Amino acid sequence: MTIKEIKSQKAPQPVGCYSQAIEAGNLIFCSGQIGIDPETGKLLEGIEKQTEQVLKNLKAVLEAGNSSLDRVVKTTIYLTNIQDFQKVNEIYSKFFGSQKPARATVEVKSLPKGALIEIEAIALK
Repeated sequence: MTIKEIKSQKAPQPVGCYSQAIEAGNLIFCSGQIGIDPETGKLLEGIEKQTEQVLKNLKAVLEAGNSSLDRVVKTTIYLTNIQDFQKVNEIYSKFFGSQKPARATVEVKSLPKGALIEIEAIALK
């Protein structure tokens, strides 16, 4: 099995020692994205803006790996406030069509750079 790093210039560069995504066989494993605007390098304000940017960032990484959001089979969402669950769902549902991926949502104490949300994904190539 070939393992290859995927890089997108349209998504923020990693804030730590990891890849944006790894292709292994016919799967793409996307590292968690936070709501950083790749053009400014700044974290957006508020859960709604961060959620939308996270999903745009994931989309950019997947496209760099010749995949797309409709090929996502599993996501994990990390929230610093589980009370944001419904707001996140409303935005999340706009990015995924009728075929929603399997998903877990977990409340965490904190995220890098003070982010309110982080989402990781596994997709088919």
